[in-house]
Amino acid sequence: MGKFPIADEQLLGRVVVCRKCKARNKAGRKSCRKCGSIYLRPKSKELRVKK
Repeated sequence: MGKFPIADEQLLGRVVVCRKCKARNKAGRKSCRKCGSIYLRPKSKELRVKK
């Protein structure tokens, strides 16, 4: 996570990502705002680091 846990919760907690076009959407959405796909996933809670 980042330096500010409160900010991380606000950003990561309310975002879903389209599996088809990778667009970010609000958490309550039933379909993607860009492509209309219904395949959405919650945004990853872990920040990945390059090795």
